Amino acid sequence: MKFFKRDKQKTSPKTQKDAIPKRRVWGINTETLQLILEVSKETYPNEFVATLIAKKGVIEEINLLPGTLSGNTTATIRTHMQPPDITLSVVGIVHSHPSGDFRPSGADLFFFSKFGNTHIIVGTPYDINSWQAYDSSGQPIEIKIVD
Repeated sequence: MKFFKRDKQKTSPKTQKDAIPKRRVWGINTETLQLILEVSKETYPNEFVATLIAKKGVIEEINLLPGTLSGNTTATIRTHMQPPDITLSVVGIVHSHPSGDFRPSGADLFFFSKFGNTHIIVGTPYDINSWQAYDSSGQPIEIKIVD
């Protein structure tokens, strides 16, 4: 019996990061940003958290997941509760910092590196100027507000 040599490049397992294509997010819909700011305001003094859904490079929706827990210093999202039909459109998370400081914490940076490649943090006073987008390594990125 003859055995065939395996081509190591073709059979080597890919890491999860390699298997998921990077999505290029360049904008956020005005109405979606306003919704994020309003829900964050209503949730105050607790944190708000949801997943971000983009189409053609623009964040158009958020998804509130069942089982999400929030307090005044933390929010826990259960990403495994994401419906399968929109999972491929999810590009990251959005959450609020009631303190007003919208720089990522150590816990934020850890989560950013594990889930998606575009993240938004909003802070008080929850207006059009109190948010920042970040990449998966926690570096600030620019996202345009579009109609």
